Amino acid sequence: MALTLVVVVVAIALIFDFVNGFHDAANSIATVVATRVLKPWQAVLWAAFFNFVSFLVLPLEVANAIAKIVSTDVISIGLVFAGLAGAIFWNVLTAWMGLPSSSSHALIGGMIGAGIAKAGGHVVNLVTLKKTGVFIIYSPLIGLLLAFGLLVLVMWLVHRIRAKRRVNRTFRGLQLLSAAAFSLGHGANDAQKTMGIIAALLIGAKHLDKHVLDHPDSLPLWIVLSCHGAIALGTMMGGWRIVRTMGTKLTKLEPMGGVCAETAAAATLFFASHNGIPVSTTHTITGAIVGVGSAQRMSAVRWNVARRVVWAWVLTIPGSAVVAMATYWVVEVLR
Repeated sequence: MALTLVVVVVAIALIFDFVNGFHDAANSIATVVATRVLKPWQAVLWAAFFNFVSFLVLPLEVANAIAKIVSTDVISIGLVFAGLAGAIFWNVLTAWMGLPSSSSHALIGGMIGAGIAKAGGHVVNLVTLKKTGVFIIYSPLIGLLLAFGLLVLVMWLVHRIRAKRRVNRTFRGLQLLSAAAFSLGHGANDAQKTMGIIAALLIGAKHLDKHVLDHPDSLPLWIVLSCHGAIALGTMMGGWRIVRTMGTKLTKLEPMGGVCAETAAAATLFFASHNGIPVSTTHTITGAIVGVGSAQRMSAVRWNVARRVVWAWVLTIPGSAVVAMATYWVVEVLR
């Protein structure tokens, strides 16, 4: 019976991973679709491929951090189920509303809420939570500043070229590379979060030695491949309402701006993934898009849309935590 429950919760975790890819498809493809470099179906296939192969490029440090967000001593099947329920509910709600909230922070909030409901606040790993909290501010800010600086530099380099069509053609080609780089960072950071949850579940159920977290690159290959496969499939399905918000409502993008936004966001994600910091790809690319718009002129950014996005960010961790706490209590009552 216990093994069956573990299999069911692993399946739910992979569904979350799929929803994560669906929800965050906008992050990977919004700029490349908005600049009309690729058609939507071409863009999702491009992003999905690089989502999948990212484990070959970057280490699995983020999986390690997420597996330890709640003490492994209190991890149980019910706790992980409740955490996932909170995260999935929040993802579905914000996707329906067309808001690019963070799947990553929804998952972290869900696990924290379920952990507190079971054993109290002392089981939360404050080091990982602090890193995450700091980068709620830092990741969009770094993305914004890098994108702003890149666009200013590029505009200075090309300002004497009169043939705008030639410049756009060059950057349309470069955007394929920048979109691929961002998708690598997205796959590395986001798929690893589900890997961490599955690893924690298996450790709690005594199906995996907890010392595997001391060497995260030794996680079972089936966990790595299934998580990357699920997020890639989700990306292929797309999240078109969010694509519209990210790619057209925040600011008007040209290929040059798209390259700068994706390059800045990719650099931020590579740094975070390499250092085991679970950041939000949504926050990062949104900050980068705002940075590109601001570099052109402040009025190019639709700040009323940006405010709605920020409110979604602020509410994500507490919102998913509350749902997870309620779910855990219901599970305990029904058990």
